[in-house]
Amino acid sequence: MKYSKALLFAGILGSSVLAGSCGKNSTGFNIFTIDDDKQLGLQAKQQIEADPSQYPILDPSTHQAAYTYINALRDDILNSGMVTHKDDFLWEVKIIANDDIQNAFCTPGGYIYVYTGLIKYLDRKSALAGVMGHEMAHADRRHSTNQMTKQYGVQTLLDVVLGKNQNMITEIAQGLVNLRFSRADESEADHYSVIYLCPTRYHSDGAAYFFQKIINSGASNPPEFLSTHPNPDNRVAQIEQYAADGKCVSQIQDDEDITGYTAFKNNL
Repeated sequence: MKYSKALLFAGILGSSVLAGSCGKNSTGFNIFTIDDDKQLGLQAKQQIEADPSQYPILDPSTHQAAYTYINALRDDILNSGMVTHKDDFLWEVKIIANDDIQNAFCTPGGYIYVYTGLIKYLDRKSALAGVMGHEMAHADRRHSTNQMTKQYGVQTLLDVVLGKNQNMITEIAQGLVNLRFSRADESEADHYSVIYLCPTRYHSDGAAYFFQKIINSGASNPPEFLSTHPNPDNRVAQIEQYAADGKCVSQIQDDEDITGYTAFKNNL
């Protein structure tokens, strides 16, 4: 993994410079640059796709209809005009063929992975849009590399840059898949999912449908999604409040949101 010169110089100059000059979001400074996010995400992608036994990815060439559907949904989110790094990241979507796992994740740099188990668990297109918006927000708000900065610390990351601990690069990339975000990150991702969807035709509180289904099911074994995301708690009400505050109005019809989505997931 090749880190930017900006990261190297910032690390040498110390944390006082980092706080003022490195990438920032609502939860603190981030030692990584945008280019670092892209390169770290690419390495994570390569590790994921080199392990088909754990991540059996549907081949886009033989599942063209499924990828056309999910890529169009992604494009609707990106074209909302609200995604900060729309043109910086690749925003590549891959579908993982595992019906037993209801999960999705997005690496730094915008590599999005959605399990068939999640797609089939959901009941409408707006719900998938909400979850995808949530995951894309983690990348767009740079939550992963912010968490990595906190987890490993400036000195450890500087050692990696200086070639003193190259094994750490693989550990960092592997840790991205199962990274557990803070409640502040989760709340921000929920909020930005609404912000992204508000200008679209989808229900901007689509992520709330997912969390409400979890609550209604009362399942003793909740979806895999909650292994890396905190429990629903009051997130449904909060997401709905974000939508109300934004005065978001959906225009999607049931034949697309429910009937069309049912056909899509049944063909997977």
